[in-house]
Parts: sequence; structure tokens; C-alpha cells
Amino acid sequence: MNSNPTPQDWSDLLANLEVQGLRRSFRILESGQGTYINVAGRMLMNLASNDYLGLAAHPCIVQAVKEAVDRWGWGAGASRLVSGTMRIHADLESRLATFKGAEAALVCPTGYQANLAAIRGLAGRGDVIFLDKLNHASIIDASLARGPARLEAPVVRVFPHRDYRRLERLLDKAKGTRRRIIVTDSIFSMDGDFADLSMLVELKSRYDALLIVDEAHATGVWGEHGRGLAEAMDVTEKIDVAVGTLSKALGGLGGFIAASREIIDWLVNTARPFIYTTALPPAACAAAMAALDLVEREPGRRLGLIRMAAWFREQVAGGLGLDIAGSCSQIIPIIVGPVDRTVELSRALEEAGFLVPAIRPPTVPKGKSRLRISLCADHQQTDLARLLDVLGTVCRKR
Repeated sequence: MNSNPTPQDWSDLLANLEVQGLRRSFRILESGQGTYINVAGRMLMNLASNDYLGLAAHPCIVQAVKEAVDRWGWGAGASRLVSGTMRIHADLESRLATFKGAEAALVCPTGYQANLAAIRGLAGRGDVIFLDKLNHASIIDASLARGPARLEAPVVRVFPHRDYRRLERLLDKAKGTRRRIIVTDSIFSMDGDFADLSMLVELKSRYDALLIVDEAHATGVWGEHGRGLAEAMDVTEKIDVAVGTLSKALGGLGGFIAASREIIDWLVNTARPFIYTTALPPAACAAAMAALDLVEREPGRRLGLIRMAAWFREQVAGGLGLDIAGSCSQIIPIIVGPVDRTVELSRALEEAGFLVPAIRPPTVPKGKSRLRISLCADHQQTDLARLLDVLGTVCRKR
């Protein structure tokens, strides 16, 4: 019997998503990224972007891209180990290694692929991976190998969010395994809270584990020089592998891994998600280096964002009494609960001129649907005050 879904099966499956309020569709922008964006002819205040420093359309980055396209063309043409590595890739990797205080760095086409490359390249049969339950999907997907790779897959242990006592018990039970690897986000993308990197460093040292930290939402924003939460918590040198993205605060496209020279060389030779994909376009490398220049030259962007986020969190949690899930960053969720109510509130905010996405399962656990507000350096406090007024009104009414 043919078990493949029929067209009717797909239709029924989509209808089921619709009934649950979980069917997604694209929102097409008629403008570039910015504080305000054009959606179907309406200008909306953009509170859905990860362009935290407002660099996606910065003139310096646009100019760097134009010059790179003139010199290098657009596509890289091949994978990095064939003929896709250009001087600009090597220059960016050198720059990122210095930025992260590491011996070496490796650039990947996306942050998602950087996690796949790092985890799948370093973990295999006989190893145990320890994951925070709220880690990003790319970390989870990298850890839970599928298909033929499962034969060489590591054991995966998941501990409750930030429950480091539970993690320690799991580490203790794993003594004697070939390799123990702890993987965590530094800032969790849907809750906006921090991992306790100091505690994780202590545990990894005590149990002779490898520590991989994904700094996707911290790179460019946190730390004295914008190098991430590890810099802010003064543990940079004690983290074995740092993963980051060029696609959020740096305003572009790509991901990277920073580690010792030996680990990077190992990944170059073994990490299938890196080996078997075309290299990042050279212009994206130029954009990333221009963004790093701006992070260094204009610290006021990140400092202003951090201050503004602290003020806004206090207004939402203290002033409006809404649940922000322990956020302490520029990512500020408002926990609503039911899917239908969350979607209703998101639509009400859009009607009032604010793009605030409704985050639903499977992105977040059932019963934990939320509005996710992402603050960026170019947001103005007067506009955010207007958003607070609208939030207070729609949350009371509905």
C-alpha cells in the first residue's frame, strides 16, 4: 500500500493547522529593513526584526557590498574546499577570530549551518550532548541526527531550562563516556533571558566537558566591545567553541564558529554541513567586516539599545503587569498562553500600526504562545511609549 500523502492528505493537514491557529503565511515587505517597514502599503513600526543595531541598511555596509560585488562578483561558485574560498573569506575569518578572542574562526552560509557544522563535526558515537530545553532549533536539529547519520549519532540528554543542578546530575551519570558536550544559547531567542555561563564553565571544568555557546542574539550587542555575553560575563577564554551569526545585530547573512586552531581544522575536514555547501557570497563577507567596524566605532548603538531595553522591560512588567518570562535582554516576550488570543492581540497591534509577531507552537511550548518584541537601536522612546499605551489598551480589552 502506498503510504505517501495524497493531495487530499496535504489539504487536510493544512486545514488542521488552520483550525489550530498554527498555519503560517508570508508577510511580503515593500521596503527594506528599518524602524518602519511597508507592509501591503501600510507603514508599520517594526518590532519583529533581529537587526538589533540597525545595520541592515546602513550606508557603510551598502557601500562595502557594492565595492565587493564590483571586485569579486556575486556568487562564490563552489564549496570552500573546492574553489570557493576567496581572500575575502580568509580575511573575515581572521577578523572574527580576533573579535571573539579565539585562535581561528570558520564562516558558514548561515547561523543555522554553523550550529550544524560545529555540533555534527564534534559529536559522534560514544559521546553525550547536553542541551538546555529552550535551545534554538538549529542546536536541537544538529544534535538529533537523522537517517544514516544516526548510526554514528551521540546520545542526547535534555535538561529543563537553566536547571543546572539537573545538568550536573546528568553529567555525573555520563562519566566514562568518550566525550561530554554541553551546548547552550547565551541569550534564548524566545524568552530573552541569559544562560548562566559562569555556572556552565564551572560544570564543564568539573566534568571535563566541552562547552559550545551560541551567541547569535548577543553578538554585537553585549559585552564591553560587543563580542557577546561571554565577554560580558568575563568567561570568553573558558568557552571551547563559540557560534555566532552575521545575520542579526551585524545586519547581514552568514554564521561563524570560533575556537582553537585544532578544532577549526577538524571541522574543515569533517563537518559535512560546512564541506558540502557553496561558500558565502563574497559581498556578504564585506558586509560583515563593515558591520564589525561599526560595532567597534559606534559603541553608543549597543549601549543605547541596552538602556532602552531595560526601560521598556520595566514598563511592560512593572507598569503594565505583563509576564515577560524573565527577559533581561533586547528580546522581550509577552506571554499570552492560548494560540487564538495571541494571534488576536498581534492583529490588534498591527491594526494600530505595530508589527509584533505572534509566536506559537512548535516554536514555543503548548500553552506558552506569546508576542515577541525585538528592540533595535534605532527605535525611539517616544514610539515605544505609544506602543505601551496600545499594549495596555488591547491587553485589557481582550
